[in-house]
Amino acid sequence: MESNIVLRAVKESGNKLPLVIETSDRRGELVAWIKENRQELESHLLIHGGILFRGFRVNGSAHFERIIQEGFESPLLDYENRSTPRTQVRDKVYTSTEYPADQAIPMHNENSYTRAWAKKIFFYCVLPSEKGGATPIADSRRVYQRIPKDIRDRFEAHGVKYIRNYNGLDLSWQEVFQTENKDEMEAYCRKSGIEFEWISDQHLRTWQQCQASIQHPETGEYVWFNQAQLFHVSSLGDDIRQSLAATLDEKDFPRNAYFGDGSPIPDEDINVIRKIYAEESVAFPWQSGDILLLDNMLAAHGREPYEGKRKILVGMIEPYQS
Repeated sequence: MESNIVLRAVKESGNKLPLVIETSDRRGELVAWIKENRQELESHLLIHGGILFRGFRVNGSAHFERIIQEGFESPLLDYENRSTPRTQVRDKVYTSTEYPADQAIPMHNENSYTRAWAKKIFFYCVLPSEKGGATPIADSRRVYQRIPKDIRDRFEAHGVKYIRNYNGLDLSWQEVFQTENKDEMEAYCRKSGIEFEWISDQHLRTWQQCQASIQHPETGEYVWFNQAQLFHVSSLGDDIRQSLAATLDEKDFPRNAYFGDGSPIPDEDINVIRKIYAEESVAFPWQSGDILLLDNMLAAHGREPYEGKRKILVGMIEPYQS
């Protein structure tokens, strides 16, 4: 490591996530540094699960894209089978989820509601918010270990079934699958193991059974890897849940998560998991120019509510399929 590079913990809390790699040289070129230290960097990532690059020169979205592609010698991935609204900034660089600023985004591993995902995900802070807006992260290994065995066994025995209804209350199927063509959408579903049914011309339902946990392909460690707590009906809050229930059967709610055999996941189980994520989460205030790299299987992420403007860009590399 160069003399002007410092490695430290983001907080002196005993939690090793994330490792901060910080430079005192604002002219520091991150692409060159990554290339020179790639092997050591990959080792650090497997140990810590996440790395925060701070103080390096990052000049906008094109430079962010180049840092990823040239530094890691890997093409960026499309954001397929979408679950949240976002804007494409460059070819495969996107804004972070565009939910209202006053809403928190629950902890999750990107695309863990599918059978294919990116192994690495990058976040680039173009503009930090005036207040709040942190991207909390949590070690998926620690989450797995802390979930009570009886709950974990139920999930691992059955997996998680995600049901989505495209009926005008959430993202449209056109936005999720990035096509206006029904034949293309159906072909994508068949290829990806997603089952579907047209309830009517304007109502599509899809469902897919996926993993609850998985072994990391390089470390062999078990990680909690699903989005049950995000898709589960209890994430709506009591008011919205009751409002939907007044007009819809639960099977027609925009999204929901069940055990893989179709049986309901108790609210109490989901609440235990949420509590563990909250206790394991580590948050830090963004600084302009920060780049956060996460091993998407080892570390979950979320978003805190914020005030003022905020702009975080996202890129993903290294496809993986279960």
